[in-house]
Amino acid sequence: MGSFMGQYPTSLPVLLLVSAVLLLNADLGLCGCFKRIFSFGDSIIDTGNGAYAGGNNPGPIAQLPYGMTYFHQPTGRVSDGRVIVDFYAQALGLPLLPPSMPQAGTGQFPTGANFAVFGSLALSPDYYKTKYNFTMPMPWCLDRQLESFKMVLARIAPGEAATKSLLGESLIVMGEIGGNDYNFWFSARRSREIADKYMPDVVARIGAGVQEVINLGARTVLVPGNFPIGCVPAYLSGFRTDNSADYDEFRCLRWFNDFSQRHNQALKQEISRLRAHNPGAKIIYADYYGAAMEFVRNPHNHGIDDPLLACCGGAGPYHTGKSCKNTATIWGDPAKFASWDQIHMTEKAYSVIADGVLNGSYADSSLLHAC
Repeated sequence: MGSFMGQYPTSLPVLLLVSAVLLLNADLGLCGCFKRIFSFGDSIIDTGNGAYAGGNNPGPIAQLPYGMTYFHQPTGRVSDGRVIVDFYAQALGLPLLPPSMPQAGTGQFPTGANFAVFGSLALSPDYYKTKYNFTMPMPWCLDRQLESFKMVLARIAPGEAATKSLLGESLIVMGEIGGNDYNFWFSARRSREIADKYMPDVVARIGAGVQEVINLGARTVLVPGNFPIGCVPAYLSGFRTDNSADYDEFRCLRWFNDFSQRHNQALKQEISRLRAHNPGAKIIYADYYGAAMEFVRNPHNHGIDDPLLACCGGAGPYHTGKSCKNTATIWGDPAKFASWDQIHMTEKAYSVIADGVLNGSYADSSLLHAC
């Protein structure tokens, strides 16, 4: 998934201090087999890069109510609290991941770093401009994240042997990435059929990224799929219809959920191909779609009242109509919602998804037992 419909990256000076404090005060978890985590993706797991990249442009994610639940202050995470990769780090006994950008030229990153950036695409923005004359609203993409990653590796583990050794004892989280390749396209009301046509290129770029980190020495790579975007408030409001056939039994938009599942099926096929070509690597598919459908199908099992309503927003359908910012309405305890700001999820929802991946119920191998 990622950034969509009116959410913009920003920055606050306190973000750097918060990141340093988090490194010192993270909860330790159950498993110590990975010495570090390196992650790539978009706003779903960004821990502060988007805010840092925004420079002096003030805006919502650098202000409360973002960060209100766990940190009690904004940290650059696009949620009320922790995001999925935070739960992975804590369960694996590691500090929360610092964003890479503030320390890209100096940080040693002894327990890893997060290269994910708010609004990132899987494919380059040039791809869409050249092929479809479509200008993506954000400049970040997987290519740029991997380039930055390789520059950091060259500094902290110079030489092929050192790089392979460092990555061999690290977990790589490759996404979620690719959601914004669809989000920005759909929000501009561009052809759904064209999105189906470029889907193979999105999936191939994710696969190429996985192969790239394996070539560098990675031995364990987690590759998440896309979410059920037809259950996301911004989609439900933006593509609302009076045709009951457009909705499934959970009141989600049928076509968009089918689209997400087609993406995920193609991604699983790409992962199977990568496994066949890399028998020495462990590539884990994380079923974010299935995990998210847990609280759509059975919201009350997770303490969620209505999974299709946003916690922070306006008085429109699905609590949309106003961006989540310090003047928006908070419709109740975020722990009772799955959606935080109409596109991104609450800490509660992310904890459910992360748990499904960690224990293996929504991953083809339990992350807690991956090594």
